[in-house]
Amino acid sequence: MMTVNGVLVTLDASMSLADFLQSQGYIAARVAVERNGEIIPKASFSETMLSEEDVLEIVNFMGGG
Repeated sequence: MMTVNGVLVTLDASMSLADFLQSQGYIAARVAVERNGEIIPKASFSETMLSEEDVLEIVNFMGGG
């Protein structure tokens, strides 16, 4: 199981970070992701493959005034 924002999440199959974010309803342009203590650049979301041992912290930016 992978940990996302402190919660255990089952990773059903090998998938990219971009695919995972989309499956969870995130808009990739509006998030910052730290994987195992390292910030992942948005340009690398599609090529970053996730594994069961990963620990993700996802910060979702919101607009407003």
